[in-house]
Amino acid sequence: MLKLSLKTQFKNLRNLEFRRKRKFSRQTESENIEPKTPETRPNIQLRLFTVWGVLMMAIVGLVFNLYQLQIVQGKKLTKKARNQQMVNVRPYMPRRPVVDRDNNILAIDRPVYTVYSHPKLFNLSQEEIAEKIAPIIGKEKADLVKTFQNKRSGILLASGVSEDITDKLISLRLNGFEFIQKYSRFYPQDDLVADVVGYVNLDRRGQAGVEYSQEKLLERSGQTVRMSKSGNGSLMPNYVTEGFLNSDDLKLQLTIDSRVQGVARAALKEQMTKFSAKRGAVVVMDAVDGSLLALVSQPTYNPNQYAKSDISLFKNWTVADLYEPGSTFKPVNVAIALENGTIKPDDTFEDPGSIKIGTHTIKNAEKTGYRRLTIPEILQTSSNIGMVRIIQRIKPSIYYNWLERLGLGQKVETDLPFEVSGQLKSQEKFISSAIEPATTSFGQGFSLTPLQLVQLQGALANGGKLVTPHVVRGLIDTKGGMHYSLTLPEPRQIFSPTTTQKVVEMMETVVSSGTGKAARISGYRIGGKTGTAQKASPNGGYIKGARITSFVAILPVESPRYVVFAVVDEPKGENAYGSTVAAPIVKTVMESLIPIEQIPPSQEKVIGH
Repeated sequence: MLKLSLKTQFKNLRNLEFRRKRKFSRQTESENIEPKTPETRPNIQLRLFTVWGVLMMAIVGLVFNLYQLQIVQGKKLTKKARNQQMVNVRPYMPRRPVVDRDNNILAIDRPVYTVYSHPKLFNLSQEEIAEKIAPIIGKEKADLVKTFQNKRSGILLASGVSEDITDKLISLRLNGFEFIQKYSRFYPQDDLVADVVGYVNLDRRGQAGVEYSQEKLLERSGQTVRMSKSGNGSLMPNYVTEGFLNSDDLKLQLTIDSRVQGVARAALKEQMTKFSAKRGAVVVMDAVDGSLLALVSQPTYNPNQYAKSDISLFKNWTVADLYEPGSTFKPVNVAIALENGTIKPDDTFEDPGSIKIGTHTIKNAEKTGYRRLTIPEILQTSSNIGMVRIIQRIKPSIYYNWLERLGLGQKVETDLPFEVSGQLKSQEKFISSAIEPATTSFGQGFSLTPLQLVQLQGALANGGKLVTPHVVRGLIDTKGGMHYSLTLPEPRQIFSPTTTQKVVEMMETVVSSGTGKAARISGYRIGGKTGTAQKASPNGGYIKGARITSFVAILPVESPRYVVFAVVDEPKGENAYGSTVAAPIVKTVMESLIPIEQIPPSQEKVIGH
């Protein structure tokens, strides 16, 4: 019993120990786990606080940004948005047409087309398409087929295609063609008035002639309209003012007469070809107001194809180049001497054939012996010696003042571009050297433009006034009403009407009995003067064998009004003189001018020697 009891107790102790150990083990595990619980809660709270902080900062940043956009920059951004939604539209405004004095179109904007082909869209074979369009666009069928085979779409076939040709292409009703319209400047008269009208470049800016000098009158001032754009970029014309696309009907009218211009160009071309000349010019002026009825320079260019021309042709040499006028200046010198009172109309002068001025010897163009000449005879025979004798009667300083008063050495005021100033020796050199007044007496030693010579001859034709040569009459409407005219300087009186009439009558003897016989027209009294001058070299002196021939006419003598001038540069041949080269040109032009201007015939009066 005792033994069993001890065994039982021992067993109970073991069970008790086991339970105690097991309880301790559980307590230990519990102790190991429980300390983690208080550490997890702060971590979660930190994370929540961090997220909350970030969100709050984002909200604050968003609110600040909204404040900046809505309040601080609100007006600026609103204006920027509206600018993006609005666009300034200036509709295309055609350049104003240019017309001559009879309203014949000289320059006009017209629609032209760029033609593209897309072979992939053709409804016929490439050969059939090429056969149909080849004769219309002026290309070979084989070349077109080859072009179509190179590319399936977007082939440039032609540019600058006229409306007529485009209409013919459209009438064929062929698929695969695209026509893009634009406007181009067109000159219906081709080269007839190129020297006056000029041309515009690809940017539609004038580069020569009145297209350049009258740019402001030719450009229409289109109205700029502010329009809103829709989401897809199309314009919304809700707020467009009524009639903003309307343009005026004004045209720039010139004083040029295309009929006289055409005759002048044809006559000039003929003589230049006959004498193998380098260049030439013809000017016709109404001396009453300086309006130019014709202004021709040859060679010239076609303004419709200006890119093919030499750029030197774009400047009209009648206003842009200088030359020594030679004997055509002699009547002006006679007028100076008469006006100054140093000679009288019936004076006579010795002409020994040559005279010596300092170290220089002056001769007449033709070898002559001793003779005594009246002033008309000096002009008739174009005596250099006689002119020297006349000018020797004028004090050099007074003579120089006269030359300055005439405008020598200065620009001629005109509405044509690129004018240059003439060249005249300084007063000191002119007065101190006896040879200078002597050579000036017969038109050498100084230079001017052909247009300035016409202006000076115009003063002889209109009673002594220097008028402004011009080609622009003004802006007119379709009914001929004048809306704007250029303001010209007041004519300046330099000679008395008595003096000029005397000189013109003396010039009449040149045509009736002297070197200008080739310009005679039966039934009309015409004054004139030939000129055959040595050609000055840019390096000084004169070019050997080179001449400039010219002729100027004033008609009618009994009531002078019109000046017709022709000049031909470097004609070839032994018989190349002002009387043989230039005078026939002037005669042809006058024969066309007489019926156009309805100049009545007058009883022919011949002033004898």
